[in-house]
Amino acid sequence: MVSIIFLILFPLLPALILLVIRNGRVRSLVVTVGAAVLAVPPLFLLAGGTCPVPAFLTDLVPVMDRVILGADLLVALFLCGLGFRNRKYWIPLMVLPQAGFLTWNEFFASSGGSHGAGLASAFSLDSFSLIMALIVSIVGGLVLFFSLRYMKEYHAHHPEVKDRQHVFFSLFFLFFSAMYGIIFSDSLIWLYFFWELTTLASFLLIGYSGAPVARRNARTALLFNLLGGICFAAAIGVTTLSGMEVSLSALVSGGGQIALIAAVLLSIAGFTKSAQFPFSAWLKGAMVAPTPVSALLHSSTMVKAGVFLIIKLSPVFSGTVPGLLIALTGAFTFLCAAFIAISRRDAKELLAYSTISNLGLIVLCAGVGSAEAIWAAILLLVFHAIAKALLFLSVGLVEHRIGSRTIEAMDGLLRRMPKITYLLLIGIAGMFLAPFGMLISKWAALKALVDVNPLLAVIVVFGGTATLFFWTKWMGKLTSVRSAGPSVEKEVRPLEWFSLVSLALLTVAVCMLFPLVSNLLVDPYIGRVYGQVFSMDQGNIMIMLIMLGLLLLLPVFLMIVITKGKNRMEYFYTDAYLSGANTKKPFHFRGPMGREQTAETQNYYLEELFGEKRLFAWGTILSTLLLFGLGGALFV
Repeated sequence: MVSIIFLILFPLLPALILLVIRNGRVRSLVVTVGAAVLAVPPLFLLAGGTCPVPAFLTDLVPVMDRVILGADLLVALFLCGLGFRNRKYWIPLMVLPQAGFLTWNEFFASSGGSHGAGLASAFSLDSFSLIMALIVSIVGGLVLFFSLRYMKEYHAHHPEVKDRQHVFFSLFFLFFSAMYGIIFSDSLIWLYFFWELTTLASFLLIGYSGAPVARRNARTALLFNLLGGICFAAAIGVTTLSGMEVSLSALVSGGGQIALIAAVLLSIAGFTKSAQFPFSAWLKGAMVAPTPVSALLHSSTMVKAGVFLIIKLSPVFSGTVPGLLIALTGAFTFLCAAFIAISRRDAKELLAYSTISNLGLIVLCAGVGSAEAIWAAILLLVFHAIAKALLFLSVGLVEHRIGSRTIEAMDGLLRRMPKITYLLLIGIAGMFLAPFGMLISKWAALKALVDVNPLLAVIVVFGGTATLFFWTKWMGKLTSVRSAGPSVEKEVRPLEWFSLVSLALLTVAVCMLFPLVSNLLVDPYIGRVYGQVFSMDQGNIMIMLIMLGLLLLLPVFLMIVITKGKNRMEYFYTDAYLSGANTKKPFHFRGPMGREQTAETQNYYLEELFGEKRLFAWGTILSTLLLFGLGGALFV
């Protein structure tokens, strides 16, 4: 427990230091040391390390309830002040009832909570929580290292944006503290506070640039997350008024209708945080934030908080009508977001919708609630977090170097930025290509759904087809070879290389070692919750490793060809013949009037079929109906 307390409290120290220090070198030192220190406790816990809990910490738990309430009220006051200052009165109208209820709950309601029950009731540690802590510490640390150089370049490219890097990095560490609190808190009172703290950090980071569009999108994110906060507070109220202990473990182990009602309310809060339909609009809008924000908060960690909570509650949903409706919400989110991604030309928008889609698949598995489905959901969470962080950071780097982040502008990027292209290809392959982990997890999810509900399995098949389409299109653009353009890869700095290469190696390593990850971390959690474990057989594992080895030969071959010189690239040239005569230049031809023209290729985006406006509306309508059905099922 000491390691848990350290993880929650330590990030507040660099957060405070960074707020007052403006020197760039000192800031870099504080960020580097802080990120490195945060990587130690999860590894210590992974190794089985324990520390005796000092008695004074146990005695402080009742006092900490009041401290948490005070911090909750401070966050509420800050948000209310923000609302009044900007004349957005809906903010205090949403915040004040929650603050009033929590105050009543603390002083006048006889809730179980953590009052007097000791430290064990406030925190919980299991292998699933440890997986999340490792993701936050390792992936988050690498994003922080990347950000040190990236944010300097960001302000060089955006001189109109006020340089507030001290606030930016301070908010990152505040976010770390909140995420560790979500991961390890068992008390719903404590969990609610950390939940709202991530909402605040996300709001401030999305609006970092201060541009009107950034402020508007930050307010949208705040609106949806405050709706989730209301549902969270309502869940606390349900457990309090029923006399239940206000904790996650009590909901999962207690069962019954009250536990189901509270779990559904918490799941709706999880929908808002993980951008499920009809709450998805905020995630795409969040892409206006600097790329490290997208990589950490809106792809790798914060959105995972929502699905983390739903997975934790999944035993409550197993075999119930609300569980089926939650699964259907995830299924429609997976399907709609995947098809919308086909029509996206902007790489960050594609990544945003891909994130929404994959989170929908995780929610689908959690709603089903079987041991096999949860096994798949946890592995989906792990593989997605690492590969998406790599993709977001790589796209941000490409944008700074070529001045665009559209997929069409990345045509022939293999010549201009070959190493970055390899990293992008690893990230894309990690998302959909055999034998990388996402495909393994989707296979397991499909098998689990076929056993439980074949209709859900059909939805996954169609969504997977769309996934194959949009990832393949992007991969084709990256690997197409055009006439040599200016190389811009030398401008990439060592810290950026370190983060990107580390994430690429993690993407491959986690796939190669996934049986070990499953045995050490996933299976113990599944076994404790469901009394059984699920793993792939040895034959499939060997086939997967052989395929992975063969795939790794591809970038090696491309590297050899490119480094041998310009002439070697002729292997990839094809002379164009488009109702004209070939010329000696690759991708050029002489037209009927004798004019030399360039042959261009573009992807299909099929906006008339999969346009964002149409599919987003349908997804919102269907998921809203499912939410009403969820409410009706609880009422019945």
